[in-house]
This record gives sequence, C-alpha cells and structure tokens, in this order.
Amino acid sequence: MHLNGAMSEGRGLILVAEDEPAIADIERLYLSQAGYGVHVERDGAAGLAAIRSLRPVAVILDVGLPSMDGIEICRALRESGDWTPVIFVTARDDEVDRILGLELGADDYLAKPFSPRELVARVRGILRRQEGPPTSAPSTLDGVTLDPGRRLVTSNGRDVALTSTEFDLLAKLMSAPGHVLSREQLLSSVWGQVDYGSGRTVDVHVAQLRAKLGNPNPIRTVRGVGYSAGS
Repeated sequence: MHLNGAMSEGRGLILVAEDEPAIADIERLYLSQAGYGVHVERDGAAGLAAIRSLRPVAVILDVGLPSMDGIEICRALRESGDWTPVIFVTARDDEVDRILGLELGADDYLAKPFSPRELVARVRGILRRQEGPPTSAPSTLDGVTLDPGRRLVTSNGRDVALTSTEFDLLAKLMSAPGHVLSREQLLSSVWGQVDYGSGRTVDVHVAQLRAKLGNPNPIRTVRGVGYSAGS
C-alpha cells in the first residue's frame, strides 16, 4: 500500500509530523532513500491518529504543529503506553523545550536547521539499538533485571516501561557494573553524538530512569565524573 508516495516496506514505516512542506519533503526524500517507508502528516491531531492506526517503527515530530503540538502528541502516546521511538525536530533550541521533551519520553532531539543525513543516522541508531544483541543474556543488579534480547526490564518484581533511549542507557551502565562512565562517554555510546546538546541530556534521562525503576536501583552518581551501575 502506498503511503504519501512511499512504500511501507524495507526497514519499516516512519511517520513524519511536519507542517513545513519543504522540510517534510526533504525528510521524506532522505528517509525513503535510506529504505524506509514514509507517511507525512502536517497537522498534530491527524499525526496522532496516524501514529495509532499505522503503528510506525519511529516517529519524527515537529514541536510547533497546528491543532496539537509535538509535545502534546508525545505525552498522549506515553500516557497510553505507546513507546514508539520519538525524535523531536524543532526551530526552537531552548534547553527548557529539549528537557521537557526528554522528560515526556522523547528519544532524541534535533534543532533546525539540521542535516537530513544526521536525521537518518539518528533514526538508524535508535532502531539498531532497539533490536539489541540477539545472544545477550539477561543481567540482574540491585533488584533490576534487564533482558537485552527481549528488551524488557523489571525492577523489584514489576515490569518497567522505558523509551528506547532509556533502555539503551540502562543497558550501557549495567554492562560494566562498578565502572564509571562520563557523560561524554554515555553521549557517544548511547546517542552516537559526543557533542549532543549538553551533559544535562544524560542527567535528565538518568533522573527519569531512577524515577521509573524506584528504589533500590543500581544507578550511582559519581560527582564530577558521571554515572555507574552498582558499587
């Protein structure tokens, strides 16, 4: 079936919610060339409806959409238990906007103008990490069990819903118990961008992880350095 001129096949369907036609066309072109099907909506409410009906593998959301902005869409998805990876794209590069988006469960954030190749790389990175290492065994630390193959996390006996990026961050920390990782190392290995925003991005995700995991949890802060899992 054709969706806005692109086939829903190959690497999967990406839903783009963007009200600027020129930007939407560029995103569709580069994502299509990378092998993704692309469906474009230019209205927020229509975008949310399309996400729920088409079930894309990832969503690219402009923050400033008519009728319903990207932040509202992301909030609605997460509150309904939909953890489809979300990348925000916006003309606003305000740290408050970025942190709010991440706190709501966004996986990544790009400020306009941006390179369409970088957007494709971010999408690939999120989806590649989501697949997980097929032969990795589950690991348990301080009451938290992480299963990379099934991408499942339990904390103190209860299932925990994490975004793709939150899962990858926890997996990275738990892969080397007791080893301290700097914010720069985490940005590089989890986000694939050493200069992504600021260390505040990592701090926000760690805070979200701790809130979701509850106590006890394995994440430790090493003041002035970064984070580790376990003692």
